[in-house]
Amino acid sequence: MAMLFLPPPTQCRSFSPSVFNHISREISLSLLSLKTSGDEENWVSRFRSKSLSLVFSGALALGLSISGVGFAEAKVGVNKPELLPKEFTSVIDVAGFLSNGQEKRIAQEIANLEKDTGFKLRVLAQNYPVTPGLAIKDFWQVDDSTIVFVADPTFGNILNFNVGATVDLDIPRSFWSRLAGKYGNMFYWKEKGEDASIEAAVMAISSCLREPVGPNNCAEIQ
Repeated sequence: MAMLFLPPPTQCRSFSPSVFNHISREISLSLLSLKTSGDEENWVSRFRSKSLSLVFSGALALGLSISGVGFAEAKVGVNKPELLPKEFTSVIDVAGFLSNGQEKRIAQEIANLEKDTGFKLRVLAQNYPVTPGLAIKDFWQVDDSTIVFVADPTFGNILNFNVGATVDLDIPRSFWSRLAGKYGNMFYWKEKGEDASIEAAVMAISSCLREPVGPNNCAEIQ
């Protein structure tokens, strides 16, 4: 799972040094142990999975504050599987931003998108620290074809993204920051509502992922 962390439109936030150093140290130790395990054929793929898992965990420990956008100040890690629904769903709204009808429409759009493209979009609406946090990784089986879209107004811009490596190959990185700038800014969601920002972002992502891959794909935010 590759991480895509883009600078927010108005303010750049970064790892606290202690968090960054901890993750870097863990990745280095993982590399050393894998290289000396004797399994030369698979150590690269195993290291890639291990290290990126650590980065993903680090992001969630910071409160899933990947705000269109970049890491925000360090927060206490959250792991609350009790906030997860009993049955699988691609849309989890623990913040109460969406109506039942909106959840169903978004879930159907996501199902159609996955069927047509193979990409997996997952939506979590939260108000940190009320979030399942780390628990969503296993619940959604996040992989390289997954986009985790976290709608959280805690840091101003409500649109936050965690983008898989396969998605990153096809979608320009600038798309996510432009999307956050258009539908995630505080002026938009305070005027239109959090639900409007979420629905608009889902439709824009769906439209982008359906475009043929090329130099001009996703050039416009639908």
